Amino acid sequence: MIKIAVVGDIGSGKSHIAKLFGHPVFNADQEVANIYKKNKNCFKRLKKSLPEYFSVFPANKIQIIKAIEDSEKNLEKITKIIHPEVGKKLSIFLKKNKKRKAIILDIPLLLENKLNQKSDIIVFVQSKKSEIIKRLKKRDNFNLHLYNQFKKMQLPLSYKKKKANHIIKNNFTNKLVKISVKKILKEII
Repeated sequence: MIKIAVVGDIGSGKSHIAKLFGHPVFNADQEVANIYKKNKNCFKRLKKSLPEYFSVFPANKIQIIKAIEDSEKNLEKITKIIHPEVGKKLSIFLKKNKKRKAIILDIPLLLENKLNQKSDIIVFVQSKKSEIIKRLKKRDNFNLHLYNQFKKMQLPLSYKKKKANHIIKNNFTNKLVKISVKKILKEII
């Protein structure tokens, strides 16, 4: 099985591009959302660690955002509880898809959490900063403070780009991105 990891900046279009590869996608952000909604054990641990923020199951965005905005330490506490659960979901995904020709990993903190292996193909999504911010501001739940907190957790984009086997320039038009995805697939599969 070929593992293709899609990395890049927050809001650069990684999830959209990951889907364009046409192979099973592990979307870490979706998994995190599901953990907040469905995992009572995780919620109990969050409640124990941060009782002033987590009171009623399931955890909702307002609780999570408030906790993260109030302190970087809270983000670290949440991460220590949530990330191992995402790791378990990733293991299940990999086992389930082990006979597939390729799978796509859409994991924003893949390199930061050292989840990649040498054999993984890393695709860096490059987008203009101004275009990313413009697009993020259109999102209903965009929060600049939260964005900056998450940026602090990430490795520099220059490092991710250097680690990449392929670079897709995303100008947010599907045509160019689809051509790039096809070219990459042709090279590796």
